Amino acid sequence: MGSREVTDWQGKRVTVAGLGVSGVPAAKVLHGLGAIVTVVNDGDDERARAQAAELRDLGVTVRLGDGATLPEGTELIVTAPGWKPDKPLFTAAREAGVPIWGDVELAWRLRRPDSAPWLCVTGTNGKTTTVQMLASILKAAGLRTAAVGNIGVSLLDAVLGDEEYDVLAVELSSYQLHWAPSLRAHSAAVLNLAPDHLDWHGSMEAYARDKGRIYEGNRVACVYNVADKATEDLVREADVEEDCRAIGFTLGTPAPSQLGVVEGILVDRAFVENRHKNAQELAEVADVDPPAPHNIANALAAAALARAFGVPPQAVRDGLRAFRPDAHRIAHVADVDGVAYVDDSKATNTHAAQASLAAYESIVWIAGGLAKGATFDELVASAAKRLRGVVLIGADRALIREALARHAPEVPVVDLDRTDTGAMLAAVQEARRLAGPGDTVLLAPACASMDMFVNYNQRGDAFAAAVRELGAGA
Repeated sequence: MGSREVTDWQGKRVTVAGLGVSGVPAAKVLHGLGAIVTVVNDGDDERARAQAAELRDLGVTVRLGDGATLPEGTELIVTAPGWKPDKPLFTAAREAGVPIWGDVELAWRLRRPDSAPWLCVTGTNGKTTTVQMLASILKAAGLRTAAVGNIGVSLLDAVLGDEEYDVLAVELSSYQLHWAPSLRAHSAAVLNLAPDHLDWHGSMEAYARDKGRIYEGNRVACVYNVADKATEDLVREADVEEDCRAIGFTLGTPAPSQLGVVEGILVDRAFVENRHKNAQELAEVADVDPPAPHNIANALAAAALARAFGVPPQAVRDGLRAFRPDAHRIAHVADVDGVAYVDDSKATNTHAAQASLAAYESIVWIAGGLAKGATFDELVASAAKRLRGVVLIGADRALIREALARHAPEVPVVDLDRTDTGAMLAAVQEARRLAGPGDTVLLAPACASMDMFVNYNQRGDAFAAAVRELGAGA
């Protein structure tokens, strides 16, 4: 436990809001530190009851089916990140002057004084890939690290476990940042900002404000996207340490204090001697897998954070070469009859789909699912010239069809009115009919998957299986 004093927590009455992936570990840790822990949870299903039984065996009080009432005597709430700020429990806590922390805040407060610094990443899209690239680069430099936070190892495990790290690559969602007021990163990046989770945050301004919290108190570098002015605005508004620098990344030629691309080479004009005249080669575009524009941007952001931590250029190249993206992120499945089939089922919102569509010249697009309140005019207008055909699936496909009628009326559209297990195979067969040699059939749904599938992974797996079936019959 290092220099932390367990007596700080002895007898402290803490309410943990929500079971699940963050609530259960938080309750266990706090109980182990001597706190008197009560867990409250809205749901009372089979999974919740099993988790409750495990915690009750340890001596933790669990209240299922009532997440609204503040337990008497509560001195602190530790909440699961997904719980909305306007919940009655939090209203009652604020009225009673009870502080509210998320699991990230708890991990930050419990870390050892000499613990590994955090390199943090947020953004509407690309967080996971960027953090994994960053971890790969840090490992290539010989540093002990892990990808943690919203992915991989839990932050509580990382700061309390026996394994020692030199630095942590931390993915943070807007929810987590909302509940982490005292977090202070070594360096941090906001990759991009587009409307998302507005039902949770209440407005785009509130969403951006929570994303911007990642820059507060940064010591070395605030990394922003030159092409997305909103990210630079967040840097300008942040209260940082005196010598902290603003570092941009761009797909174009970088200015001083930026990383960018020159003739197929990723270059650094930020962390070099005499940056007004010199640039340092880091890697080739071909070292990034896949070399789609938005993924090059991810690589540049990861490189900027690594360079801010003092990583040498060779490690950036080696780390990017070693990195392999997770499944369902612009993953090439197969070529059939001269047509490439690409699975980007992870493109669950319009911003992600727009980046995916921009990576290919001639596309038959498979799209649709649950829109989550999104509109599609901007997406369709930006991609119209690249579309050879569109196959629509899912509950909210009419919204995309209407946008296509407005902005790409000449593009042939197949509207599949079915949600059975064979729907994806039918979609792939229709896409094959519309595609010709040199085209890319791209699954980039711009929608969530839960109307037809358990999650985006299952949707992507169904697409890949359908493509393999095509190939077998080719």
